[in-house]
Amino acid sequence: MTDILKKIEERQNIIMKLKTEVILRLNIQREIQQIDDDTALFGNGLKLDSVDATEIIVLLDKVFDIQINESDDPSYMRTINSLASFILEKRSAV
Repeated sequence: MTDILKKIEERQNIIMKLKTEVILRLNIQREIQQIDDDTALFGNGLKLDSVDATEIIVLLDKVFDIQINESDDPSYMRTINSLASFILEKRSAV
């Protein structure tokens, strides 16, 4: 049971770090608690654009040590939750 709790805690920590970094790096005028884990990052959600997408790629590299490959499905950038899943997937592949 503690293994599951560790995984839940790790995911929650990643989500909080992602929200914090997105707010700071992309100058989002919201508080952490105002960003739902499943809010779309682009389109009607946070209304990010292609420049912001590039900044997210840099964030993944600098903060989480995750490098993006051309073969990676870009759907990882849909929501905070999908970013967290992508980070966890990349970490487990190492």
